[in-house]
Amino acid sequence: MTANGVAQLLFYLIVLVALAKPLGAFMARVYEGRPCGLDGVLGWLERLIYRLAGVRPGDEMGWKTYAVAMLLFNAAGMLLVYTLQRVQGGLPLNPQGFGAVSPDSSFNTAASFATNTNWQGYGGESTMSYLTQMLGLTVQNFVSAATGMAVVVALIRGFARRTAQTIGNFWVDLTRTTLYILLPLSLIFAIVLVSQGVVQTFGPYAKAAVVQPTQYDEPVTDKDGKPVLDEKGQPKTKKSTLAEQVIAVGPAASQIAIKQLGTNGGGFFNVNSSHPFENPTPLSNFLELLAILLIPAALCYTFGVMVRDTRQGWVLLAAMTVIFVGMLATVVSEITGMLRSQNCRRPHRSNSSVNDRRVMISFL
Repeated sequence: MTANGVAQLLFYLIVLVALAKPLGAFMARVYEGRPCGLDGVLGWLERLIYRLAGVRPGDEMGWKTYAVAMLLFNAAGMLLVYTLQRVQGGLPLNPQGFGAVSPDSSFNTAASFATNTNWQGYGGESTMSYLTQMLGLTVQNFVSAATGMAVVVALIRGFARRTAQTIGNFWVDLTRTTLYILLPLSLIFAIVLVSQGVVQTFGPYAKAAVVQPTQYDEPVTDKDGKPVLDEKGQPKTKKSTLAEQVIAVGPAASQIAIKQLGTNGGGFFNVNSSHPFENPTPLSNFLELLAILLIPAALCYTFGVMVRDTRQGWVLLAAMTVIFVGMLATVVSEITGMLRSQNCRRPHRSNSSVNDRRVMISFL
C-alpha cells in the first residue's frame, strides 16, 4: 500500500474521531430534552406531531411498553412498504411504468428495511417507482435508523438510572431522533451530494443513441414479466436491436444521504455507491464513507455524557476503533495481495488493471 493510501486512511480516522465529540454532545442534549438550538426552529413541529399522534411526551415507559411500541411501529412500517410495492403500478411518480413487485420480493424488502438490515434483492432502477423509493424505502431508512438509535438511548438510560422503572418514551425518542438529528444531517448531506453530481430529479429516464447498434437475444416474457419457456423447458428469446441506451435517473441524492447516515444498505441504484450517479467524485466517496460511521462513533460520546462519565464514552470509541483498524488492515492486506497477484500475471499495465485499482480503492 502506498504512503498516499495510508495517509488517506489516517485522515479518515482523524476526521471521524474529531466529529464524534461535537455530534455526540449534541445528540445527548436532544435525548435529555435540553435546548439543542434546533428546538427553537422545529419545536413547533415536534409539538404538532405529538398532538396529532396523541402522544404525551412527559409520560415515560417501562421497558416492556417501550419494546411493544417499537415492535408495533416497525410492523406497521413493514406492512406499508410491502403494500406500496404491490400497488405501485397504479400510483403516481412512476414515469417508467413499473408494475407491481412480486410478493416474495416485496416481503423480503419490507422485512429487511423494517429491521434496518436493508437486504437489497432487487435492482432499484429497474424495479421500484420513484414513489416507492421515496415514500417506502427512504422513509423506512429514516425511521428504522431512528428506531435503532432510540433503543440504544433507552439502553443508555437503563445504565444511567440503574434502579428506575422507566427508560423514556419511544415516541418521543423516535420523533426527536428523526426531527433533530437525521433530517438536518440528511438535508445538508443531500445538498452536498447534489453539488458533487449525484442525481436528484423527478424526470423520466434519459435516453441516448448508441454509436453502433447491436443485435442481441431478448428473453420473451408473458404479461406478468415471467420468462416464456419452449417445448424443451428453455427460455424463449427473440432477436432485438439495441439502438439507444436508457440512463436511469431519479431522486437519488435524498435517499443516498440517509442511506449512509442511517447505516442502511438500500441505495437508489442496484450497485449502490459503486454507481457514478450515487458516488461521482473522490469527495463524495470520502463523505459517504464518513457518514456511515459518523453516528455510531458519536453515540459512544453520547453514552459518556448521559451516564455522567465521558471517559466511558471514549473507552467505548477506542475499543470500536481498535476493532475497526484491525479489520481494515485485514482488508487492505487482502486487496494488496490481489493487486500484486494481478500484476504478476500481466507483463504490461493495462486499462483493466487501472480499472481494477479504482474498484479496490472505491471499496476501501
